[in-house]
Amino acid sequence: MRPFRFLADPGDAADGPSLADAARRAEAMGYSTLVYADHLVLPFGFVPLLTWAAAATERIHLMPFVANNDLRHPAILAQDLASLDVLSGGRVEVAMGAGWNRPEYDAIGIPFDAIGTRVGRLAEAIAVVKGSFGEGRFSFSGEHYTMTEHDGQPKPVQRPHPPLFIGGGGRRLLTLAGREADTISLAPRTLTAAAGETVRSDPRSITIAATEEKIGWLREAAGDRFDAIELNVYPTGTAPQVTDHPRKAAADLLDGIRARTGVDVPVDDYLASPNVFIGSIDGLVAKLQELRERLGISSIMTGDLDTLAPVVERLAGT
Repeated sequence: MRPFRFLADPGDAADGPSLADAARRAEAMGYSTLVYADHLVLPFGFVPLLTWAAAATERIHLMPFVANNDLRHPAILAQDLASLDVLSGGRVEVAMGAGWNRPEYDAIGIPFDAIGTRVGRLAEAIAVVKGSFGEGRFSFSGEHYTMTEHDGQPKPVQRPHPPLFIGGGGRRLLTLAGREADTISLAPRTLTAAAGETVRSDPRSITIAATEEKIGWLREAAGDRFDAIELNVYPTGTAPQVTDHPRKAAADLLDGIRARTGVDVPVDDYLASPNVFIGSIDGLVAKLQELRERLGISSIMTGDLDTLAPVVERLAGT
């Protein structure tokens, strides 16, 4: 079994000193990777934030969670992340996604294309990023991107390229991830949202049964390389909660989910979900060990640094 790796974001760090402090604490607490999301509604862009964190630390890896492919050209993403890999001494993880938050698209006038188009564009973008990281010049001709004798600079320290992380909840995206990624995050599917509507996760897509189906799609797509893939999960719909009364906490959350989405999920199924972290410290430690034993999940994004810190202290690297 793979050892546990934990990822976390810097929380509400609002300036350079507080961000540097959060990054150093994450490193000292045993987190493997500091992450930051790629959303226009957040206070910082992930490239300068992760660069600042890299300068404040020595070992911890840095990663967007995840870079929205539709917000920048993949050759520019490759240059930014290769630069950070060089400046940090080889500590970057490359994470890419097809984009999902429609209100952001609507706000800046980017077409929110059908999922098949977005996944196809992501597939081409991955080829462009890997080509940019490769030795010498490369050319690429696709439906969405065309590269002509491009020699990406700089080349990352990690060869042939930094680890590639892709997250997804649908079969098309997970099939792509199974073919291309080193780490794959088992994400929820989203419910259909009209223009301007808040995008919501489908709680039915994060049950144990739904996760097993996703892993089956990955196994089929990855073939012989499946055993080399690291599986990741992250909290969905609610932040982790440490409590001695998990059923009550879950039932209260499900009342709100039912009101917002019209979807009903049994409490036991919700608590067992790989994407839900509600329980005592001992209970959560046991749950993660069971998920690794049953499903092979060993990479955990915890959200903030502190809520699951005792779990990280007990399991990181084991």
